[in-house]
Amino acid sequence: MLLAAAIFTVNCGGGVQITSNPPMGTVSVSASDPPSCRFPSGNFKHVYVTITSVQAHLIPTATDSMPGWQEIAPTLAAAPVQLDLISTPQTGCVLAQLGSNVSLPAGDYQQIRLILLPNSPAGGTPTPANNACGSQGFNCVVLSDDSIHILSLSSQANTGLKIPPGQIAGGAIRVAAGQNTDLNIDFNTCASLVLQGNGQYRLKPTLTAGQVSANNTGLSGQVVDSATMLPIVGGQVLVAIEQPDSTGVDRVIMQTATDANGNFNFCPLPVGTFEVVAVATSGAGVAYNATIALNVPSGTAMGKLPLIAEAGAATGPGTIQGVVTSANASAGAGIDAAMSAFQTISLSGSGTRDVTIPLLGASTGNIATTATPVAVVCPVNTFCEQYTLIVPASNPSFGTFAASGTTFSVPAAGSVLFKVEARAFRPLSGGAHTCASTSLTVNQDSTSAPLAVTAGATVTAKQMDFTGCS
Repeated sequence: MLLAAAIFTVNCGGGVQITSNPPMGTVSVSASDPPSCRFPSGNFKHVYVTITSVQAHLIPTATDSMPGWQEIAPTLAAAPVQLDLISTPQTGCVLAQLGSNVSLPAGDYQQIRLILLPNSPAGGTPTPANNACGSQGFNCVVLSDDSIHILSLSSQANTGLKIPPGQIAGGAIRVAAGQNTDLNIDFNTCASLVLQGNGQYRLKPTLTAGQVSANNTGLSGQVVDSATMLPIVGGQVLVAIEQPDSTGVDRVIMQTATDANGNFNFCPLPVGTFEVVAVATSGAGVAYNATIALNVPSGTAMGKLPLIAEAGAATGPGTIQGVVTSANASAGAGIDAAMSAFQTISLSGSGTRDVTIPLLGASTGNIATTATPVAVVCPVNTFCEQYTLIVPASNPSFGTFAASGTTFSVPAAGSVLFKVEARAFRPLSGGAHTCASTSLTVNQDSTSAPLAVTAGATVTAKQMDFTGCS
C-alpha cells in the first residue's frame, strides 16, 4: 500500500495550499519544568497531569478543527504519560521524553498543543498503569499536608493546552528535511494553577516551547549574599529567566527555586539571550533586592549572582494588595486573572524596560473573580477578588552580562516604585481572552499617588476594572 503525505502551507496571499508527498524531517519531544512553588518554597508537593497527545501545526491561526495537525508523540495514545510537573531535581533537566524521532513534513511549525486525559474518561480509554491521583481523576495536585485534590481541566481534554507563536522561542519550530529537531515544552506550573473560591484547583495553562540543542547545557549560576558572597540561608530564593515580549516587557520564560546552596540550572534551553532575575528572603525574614543580569546567552555558567540585603529599621519584603473587578454590560462576570509585578530599569544608551519581578512567599499570582469573595465586598454589578503580591522593598540592581565579570549597579535611592498588571482569561477556556481589554496595568495606589512599596508594610493598589467580559 502506498501512503501519501500532505502538508498545509500558507501562501503570500494568506491562502492555504496543500502539497502532496512533502520532504520529511523528524522531531523528538521532551517536557521540562524548573518549579518555584514546590514545598517548602510553596504549597505543592506534586502536580500531576496525564498527556495523551502532542500535536503541531504550520499555521499560527489554525483552529482546533482545521486539518493539518501533526501528531509528534504517537505512542501516548495507547500509553498516556502521567507527569509530576514539580518532581524533585533528581529527574534532571527533562521530566519526560514524550516522543523520539517522529517523522513529519518539513516546515516551520507555529502552533503546538498538548491533549490531556479527562479526569473521567470514557470506558475503554487507555489510562496510566499507575495513577498517582487515586480516586481524584488523572490530573491532580498534592498539597503540603499530603491531601490530594482533583485538578479541573478546561478544554485541555478536547482542544488541548495551546502554545501559540508568541510562546514559542523564535516564533516557530523549524523541522528541516532529512534532519532531527529537538523540541522542549516547558510547563510554568506555578503560574498555571488557579485556586477557586470553593477550595478546588483549576488548570490555566502557561507553557512555552523552543528548539533546543543536545549540546546546550542550559544556563546556570549561584545566588549569594553580596556582603558574604555565601548562599542565602533558609527562606526563599527564586530565579527567573525572561525575554521581552512584543511590547518590550520582560516576561518570565522559566522560573525556579534554588537549592540549599543557592544553585540554579535552567535546561534545556533554546539558543538565545535571556535576562536572569533573582529575588530572595532569608530564613530570618530579611528581604533582598531584585538583581537582574541582562543579555545572558544560553549555555552560560554565570558563576555568582549577588543580591543586596535590605537595610534599615524594617528589613522584610513589601506587600501590594489590590482588587480586580470584572463585569459585562449589566452584571458581574467571572474571569481568571494572572497577576504580575514590574520594576523599571534604564537600558544602556537610552530607554527603559519593565522587568517582571518573581513573587515571594504567599503571593496570589492567579485569582478567580466571584460574586462573593471572602476578603472583599464587590462593587455593585461586578464580580471581584483581592490579590496579594509580596515583592522586594528596594530598587533593583542590574548589569549587562560579561563573561569576564558582570558589573551590577547600586540600587537607586528613593521611592521603590512598582507597576501591577492583570491579564484576564475566560475560565475553563484554556487561556482565551474574555474582556474588552486583555490586560490592565496600574502604577498608582488607591489615593492615585505613585505605587511605592515600603519594607514590612502593605500598600493598596488602585482598583483594576475589567469590562465587556463574556
